[in-house]
Amino acid sequence: MNEMHLHIVSFTVPYPPNYGGVIDVFFKIRALHAAGVKIHLHCFTYDRKPAPELEELCHEIQYYVRQTGLISALTWKPYIVYSRRSPRLLKNLLKDDYPILFEGLHSCYYLSHEKLRNRVKIYRESNIEHQYYYHLSKAEKNILKKLYYILSSLKLRTFQSTLSHASMMLTVSKEDNEYLSGRFPSVDVRYLPSFHNNDEINILPGISDYALYQGNLSVPENVKAVEYLVKEVLPGSGVRLVIAGLDPRPGMVKLLSRYADITLVPNPTDLQMADLIRNAQVNIMVTFQPTGLKLKLLYSLFSGRHCLVNPEMVAGTELGSLCEIAETPRQFKQKILELMKEPFSEQAVLFRTERLLRFHSNRQNCKTLVDLLYLHPHARR
Repeated sequence: MNEMHLHIVSFTVPYPPNYGGVIDVFFKIRALHAAGVKIHLHCFTYDRKPAPELEELCHEIQYYVRQTGLISALTWKPYIVYSRRSPRLLKNLLKDDYPILFEGLHSCYYLSHEKLRNRVKIYRESNIEHQYYYHLSKAEKNILKKLYYILSSLKLRTFQSTLSHASMMLTVSKEDNEYLSGRFPSVDVRYLPSFHNNDEINILPGISDYALYQGNLSVPENVKAVEYLVKEVLPGSGVRLVIAGLDPRPGMVKLLSRYADITLVPNPTDLQMADLIRNAQVNIMVTFQPTGLKLKLLYSLFSGRHCLVNPEMVAGTELGSLCEIAETPRQFKQKILELMKEPFSEQAVLFRTERLLRFHSNRQNCKTLVDLLYLHPHARR
């Protein structure tokens, strides 16, 4: 095989890899670099600075300033897409004929551009975005933000048709794969699980005295999940709960301060978060929208003891057999009380190891991606 080059268009600077889609982008880059792929990374700056840490993994890196503000909002294209436009990006993509991997719908402004018509263009799905924004609108209490999410959902649903210009789509869940296959029957749609920061199982057998909920605490969906656990599940249980994550809203800080058995850990370091997950007796994960793959679920399964989830958290995945599942507040409380008393055994570690590495090995999924990019005829035009 000749030298393998790949353009990756990222919606943001994929370092540090500390939330959702950024985790998939960064660890995909790391795996591709280890496989010998020369990566031409293009990323938009707005809330993150250029990252020297990426230079050792990439052949070259180009940064573009995201066009935020009112002008980018006053268009029928979705704000998350239109604000990531740059003539310089298009010019750089046209310097050669290497394949282009568009990370998320956010990065797809040039996917349908006429000058890229004959290029190999791979769309990496992270969510069915219009569904994601619709669920955000349901979770949001601020009326102006709710209206923004509703309008964004409508725009994203319309813009989704541009994905017909992709040579191939790579989805993060089987459920999303089924949806996009039905929506775009002429495009090759493949299930490729998210890349993540665990190359091996790192579970600590035994027992501890707290349960953990973790996530980005400024996201409406996660705010709703915290309120659900605190108000409906845990009252009267006597279980010590740690809630950890990025940027908790003032309202959440005030709410949690009322409970003596709840500890809030705002903006933990990567090392702190890893320690919290590994030492928790139960990792509790709740979502109210069954789209995408929740990367915190993978992290917890690779590093944590008991994982207690609702059905939406494992929808479209093969991970349900590795979790305890509850649907109602009463079921959640009962499961938590049971699991807090049940040590995590060596046998449970071995069972999870065998199942997890079957589908979620970064090394194996990278090999699949390289084959799709450079060997598979459906990826060529």
